[in-house]
Amino acid sequence: MIDSDGRLVEPGPLTAASAGVEREFVEPLLEIKTTPCERTAELRAELLARIRKVLDVAAEHDMGLVPLATPLNHGEIADRPSERTRIQREVIGAEFEYVRHCAGTHIHVEQIPGRAVDQLNTLVALDPALALVNSASRFRGRPLAAGARSKLYRWMAYDGLPHQGRLWRYLDSRDEWDRRLERRYEAFERRAMAAGVDRQSVASCFDPESAVWTPVQLRAAFETVEWRSPDTALPSVVLDLADDIAETIAQLRRKEVLIEGETGRITENAIVLPEFGTVLDHVNAAIRDGLASDSLKAYLDRMGFDVTAYDPVSARQPRGTIPVEEARRRRLEHAAALEQDVRTARRASTD
Repeated sequence: MIDSDGRLVEPGPLTAASAGVEREFVEPLLEIKTTPCERTAELRAELLARIRKVLDVAAEHDMGLVPLATPLNHGEIADRPSERTRIQREVIGAEFEYVRHCAGTHIHVEQIPGRAVDQLNTLVALDPALALVNSASRFRGRPLAAGARSKLYRWMAYDGLPHQGRLWRYLDSRDEWDRRLERRYEAFERRAMAAGVDRQSVASCFDPESAVWTPVQLRAAFETVEWRSPDTALPSVVLDLADDIAETIAQLRRKEVLIEGETGRITENAIVLPEFGTVLDHVNAAIRDGLASDSLKAYLDRMGFDVTAYDPVSARQPRGTIPVEEARRRRLEHAAALEQDVRTARRASTD
């Protein structure tokens, strides 16, 4: 959230603008959620309507919503008081600073009975698609990566607990997933206790599912598979990506999933996932270089994405360091772009 000068501000009255609007763990961040939707058209209409309500209230208070994954450059960003956040800060240490600067998109797909493991593995293989919506390349004004948020989370914030925050290998069974969660929770608990946090405090704020950040997760509470990798971006772009993901996952109802080789592709009868090492190579390229990587673009094309339909914002940001005043000006520009995007997208959905 920003004020009329592009400075980061707390959401304040915006949390009452619509259902599904909530504060996040840092002061200037706002979360806008939808209810479960059976069709992507329903998702599109609901998300745009909720954002429109927030924009209406924001206009009354000279505030704006910025669809960027980091604020580019800024002063200190404060946490909201929370025992959960306090424990995370103790466990992660000084590197927790990195996650204060990130805004992202979470996409949930309903679990298909008997195919949840295949769904998770497919989303693991599709994780490099995060490059399609990279929206910020700066941290505190300095160039960091094409996908700065992904680098901050995966390679910097959780560097001391890499299994908590990085992409996990393909899964063999639901039981294996449960074992992985238990091991990660135990590691988190040990780190917390070593930092002086008692076991009861950890248990009051976390369970095995909520103690990990890994970008593809089975969510028992929602009966979904969740993909947490995409940046915050323009709503129409995020919705297009959700459409693409939903379309690919829907193919599991009639296709088998194979894991073999280094290529990866979707055929008439199967979704062929490359070996995990190849996926990681593409993920690293997505974070480091974005769509400047020809091999990544070719991979995403084989996996069913129309890469030419996406124009990631981070690829269009200038070279060099962005000063604070310049960052404020750019946030204002992106807030205006979001308003226009919502107006245009809503008209198109109505037509």
